[in-house]
Amino acid sequence: QVQLVESGGGLVQAGGSLRLSCAASGFTFSHYAMGWFRQAPGKERELVAAINYSGARTSYADSVKGRFTISRDNAKNTVYLQMNSLKPEDTAVYYCAADQGYKVNLLTEAYDYWGQGTQVTVSS
Repeated sequence: QVQLVESGGGLVQAGGSLRLSCAASGFTFSHYAMGWFRQAPGKERELVAAINYSGARTSYADSVKGRFTISRDNAKNTVYLQMNSLKPEDTAVYYCAADQGYKVNLLTEAYDYWGQGTQVTVSS
């Protein structure tokens, strides 16, 4: 069955870095666009970054541009989110998701599969 398993979350001080990973199985990973989303308490889930099927195209939320980088390794069925210069407002549960379209997708409702999420907490 389809599985998306996130890892790499944790507690970090402001200004620090974390690298999230999402291991995919149960579908043809290289045919899917991928996205990282986050949801903070009391807030709606929001797109953080998205990447197309090959990794050649990416898109970022304005709040993370220049600090976060999304990448993928199709040989390892894994998508990554490198997060640098973390801020307390980055605190949230981070989810990866898969969209069976090939292109970068900015619409939360378009994604077909979701992981369980990993907690990222940034202390001030």
